[in-house]
Amino acid sequence: MESEKKFLEVYDIESYDRPSVATDIVVYAIREDDSDSFRKDPEKKLSVLMIERGEYPFKNKWALPGGFVRMDETVPEAALREVREETGVNPSALIYTGVFSNLNRDPRGRIISNAFTCILKDCEKLTAGTDAKNAQWFDIRLTEENKKYKLTLTNGDIILSVEICESKSKEGMKEYTVADNPPFAFDHAEIILTSLKQIRSKAENFGLIFDFLPDEFTLAELQRVQEVITGKTSVPANFRRKVCEYVEETGNMSGGAGHRPAMLYRKKVLL
Repeated sequence: MESEKKFLEVYDIESYDRPSVATDIVVYAIREDDSDSFRKDPEKKLSVLMIERGEYPFKNKWALPGGFVRMDETVPEAALREVREETGVNPSALIYTGVFSNLNRDPRGRIISNAFTCILKDCEKLTAGTDAKNAQWFDIRLTEENKKYKLTLTNGDIILSVEICESKSKEGMKEYTVADNPPFAFDHAEIILTSLKQIRSKAENFGLIFDFLPDEFTLAELQRVQEVITGKTSVPANFRRKVCEYVEETGNMSGGAGHRPAMLYRKKVLL
């Protein structure tokens, strides 16, 4: 211990390069289009939260909520603080997505980002703050063919679309190449793609989908959430057979004009 104490007394951390550490957060919610017919369920869409940057670099471009980690906080604490400051949204949980460290990902210098995914049950009212001049929900769509992806975000007349190619590095790790002049700031197209592939993979095996729903739900609602996230439709009978080990009946029934009552379920606590 005495030797370590002496070592630390003369150790100079300023002698070594220290990259800045940042965090970016992919916030999802499932939103509904208003329906004019009480007999027709509103269309559900997976949406991602974006901010319009009010400062350089990438001023006026759309980006994920995020920022730098302070010296007195952990990376998850910084992620929660940043998403609250920039959007007014108060997330309840974060899912680690990955570290993004391309040498030229930020024109300001050597900055490494730790990305997180956040799921909201309700689309809260957004309030842009700090260096964000606008915060909006964008409907998200992803198509893939032969490891070539097209990521499209839509908010009314605003359409952000980019093509991304997947390959493997010499170490065998996945790498993404984004088309020139993407509509997103930094490497946020790559972060969104990584996050979306992550939640799609989990949702196919009934992971994460309950986080988008209230505590009680119908099986039809649960199936629709899974389909919206994965982009794949299921035969109701097949879906019900697969999901039975993950849910249990509550004994309550749903109600509402234009719909027959349906059994309400809840997520089963798996031991």
